[in-house]
Amino acid sequence: MKNTNPNTPNKELKTTYTETLPVAPLNGLCIFPLIPLHFDVAREESIKALNFAMRNTQRVLLLSQKTDAKHPSPDDLYDFGVIAEIKQLVKLANGGVRVLVRGLCRAKVLDITQSKPFLQATAKPITEHHARNTIEVKGLIRKAHDEFEQYCELLAKIPQEIITEVFSHNDAGRIADKIMSAVIANAETKQKILSTLNAKTRIIKVIEFLEYENSLLEVGASVMRKTSDKLRENERAYFLREQMNIIKRELGEDTDPFTQDSEITEYKAKIDELNISEESKEKLNKDLSRLNKMMPNSPDSSVIRNYLDTILELPFGKKTTENTNLSHTESILKKAHYGMEDVNQHVLEFLAVRQLSAHKRGQILCLVGPPGTGKTSVASTIAKAMNRNFARVSLGGVRDEAEIRGHRRTYIGAMPGRIIKALTSAKTDNCVILLDEIDKMSSDFRGDPASSLLEVLDAEQNTTFKDHYIEIPVDLSDIFFIATANTLDTIPRPLLDRLEIVELSTYTPQEKHAIAKGFLIPKQRTFAGLTAKQLSINLTAIDEIINYYTRESGVRNLERSISKICRKCARKLIENQAKTFKITNKNIADFLGKRKYTLDLIPKTDQIGLINGLAWTRVGGCILPIEVNVVKGTGKLQITGNLGKIMDESVKAALSYVRSIAPRLGLDDEFYKNTDIHVHAPQSATPKDGPSAGSAIATAIISALANIPTRHNVALTGEVSIRGRVLPIGGFKEKALGAYTAGVKTIILPAENKKDIDDVPQEVRDNLEFICVQNMDEVLPQALNINPYIIAHMHDEQKPTALSVPPTPMTDYMPSDGNLANTN
Repeated sequence: MKNTNPNTPNKELKTTYTETLPVAPLNGLCIFPLIPLHFDVAREESIKALNFAMRNTQRVLLLSQKTDAKHPSPDDLYDFGVIAEIKQLVKLANGGVRVLVRGLCRAKVLDITQSKPFLQATAKPITEHHARNTIEVKGLIRKAHDEFEQYCELLAKIPQEIITEVFSHNDAGRIADKIMSAVIANAETKQKILSTLNAKTRIIKVIEFLEYENSLLEVGASVMRKTSDKLRENERAYFLREQMNIIKRELGEDTDPFTQDSEITEYKAKIDELNISEESKEKLNKDLSRLNKMMPNSPDSSVIRNYLDTILELPFGKKTTENTNLSHTESILKKAHYGMEDVNQHVLEFLAVRQLSAHKRGQILCLVGPPGTGKTSVASTIAKAMNRNFARVSLGGVRDEAEIRGHRRTYIGAMPGRIIKALTSAKTDNCVILLDEIDKMSSDFRGDPASSLLEVLDAEQNTTFKDHYIEIPVDLSDIFFIATANTLDTIPRPLLDRLEIVELSTYTPQEKHAIAKGFLIPKQRTFAGLTAKQLSINLTAIDEIINYYTRESGVRNLERSISKICRKCARKLIENQAKTFKITNKNIADFLGKRKYTLDLIPKTDQIGLINGLAWTRVGGCILPIEVNVVKGTGKLQITGNLGKIMDESVKAALSYVRSIAPRLGLDDEFYKNTDIHVHAPQSATPKDGPSAGSAIATAIISALANIPTRHNVALTGEVSIRGRVLPIGGFKEKALGAYTAGVKTIILPAENKKDIDDVPQEVRDNLEFICVQNMDEVLPQALNINPYIIAHMHDEQKPTALSVPPTPMTDYMPSDGNLANTN
């Protein structure tokens, strides 16, 4: 047989026969001939291979894996391995086995003869001859012994019996195999040694490996020695310092424990200057005494230093001079924000009370309103108007109680909570702290941050607030806390009880117009580096942006649109395309593109079975058309339009009411048995829910059943009971604004909501008629073209017939955005 390995003389090999053996792949292991090895086996295929071997010759072919594959294929295995004899096979409780094997000889894989249920291969055993003991080989053996001895001294993990066995051999190949089985190396490195058949070449590779490993170990040992020397030096300095302190105390030369170190002396002086109680100072001095006794490089000393630095940065008793001029404060507030009268009044009242009362406590406001209404920015304006420092605490997504109250110092990386951090940042203890997005907090296994805020926001408790990290009382009573939220639904009731709620409603188109003209346009024009002469945006352009390019409750997108116009003008100015720009409703599409939205408009004609309801959305109010069709059938009620559970119940309540008054309306008593009724709210992609469309649904059903058109310029809102009572609803201001924008002339609302009419802007009130009702008997004559109770007493030939009114295009009355419509 011809040998193709140039490193292996033919006389080294005896390959006159082959064996077919089961294969056990080794992941991360490599075995050498004549060396025992035990390992655990969990793979089902390998267990089957071992069991097969035990039933037959007890011989198995062990091949190392090239990859970490869970189910290795032949390509994942090296073609050089070891034929081993199984000495022991023990089953484990987890279903695997523990096997003890002893390598017999190297083997070369010729062919994989079986892959299922386990791998089986045909291999040629390789019997090796001892290398001739030439001078060169003896020198290599001695070099290997020396390097291995040094390796064992540096690593100190090789058992003595293995070391003795290595030095007892004088065969180069056996020594190389024994050393590689004992050292720490990856399977790939060991496989290279296993595959080297020439004994001389093999021991040279082992020597090279040992030389490299010894150099790495020497570097590590040198680093350890230097570290140890440094520690011993620090310990010596510490003990000498302590001895010196004891001698001084014995001699009575120095009795102050804080004077021997400039750092300690500086800390002591700063603690004495703090405006805190004696108990707190005593606690800080105890920590300072502990620091003085510690080694400078001790981990605990850095923890105490960080703690003391945090305490000393807190503004105990430091205050700014508050602005007491109410008229000056009011002018600053009005100049910075538009439409914030309620907030301004709270601030002015707070300042007035502080001037008259000796009990000066902080204020806790909660500004609630839709996004973009200026809740966050108004807080910094309040701080400026009151001449107080300002700090912001973002609570959105906070779910750990330690974020509020801090971590205890026993934890690695402990730090104070966000309240203490904000107080440190503000540098005065009469600052304004904004608790932003207080409704976005959540809780998990780490605690409830909302519960931690109870003490912070309680005027009776926050005079002695204790952060887990600080551990000494901190007075928060003079801080003006301002919280912001988009909704009160997610704020826990105990926390909500501590807040003074100020609701910020949706801006009307007129308010947006005033904000854009007085605030947003000058601001964005300045940011873009333009002047009023270079860029002007007239009133028609502002109205165009508000109506057709934004759909929001606040003014964020309005500001973005104005910013986009300014940027485009700036670019054209730089490119010399124009020197001045006048933006109108005629050319605004050149800057903002096509219109994004359409106005929600009411139908243009009276129609049967179609009524205008009103809905509240997160971007304001809008009309909510309710359509009803009646056809002959079996009494089915079909409800469509992506309506929620509450609105579904409103339809059923309205139908129950209509059935109860059917005789009074001149309807068939059993119409619900032979008539199918379909109630639909257009724009099905938008979810809709809430009870306030009940009166509109009942009116639309009666219109369809009685064949009476509804008034197209009338809008209804109000929950309806099964007895026909019209119950109060919420969000009336936004709904009235939406109705006004859509072209409604009359709004029919519950009598209990009459008080809410005063919240509607005067311009809207002047252009709308409000009809307050208590029950459906008052609704129907106002919402329908003909009083249905009169029709009920007409003769059949006098009753109106179905009107052939062409359907109104959907775009005339459908909400044009995808926001959740809430009829509540």
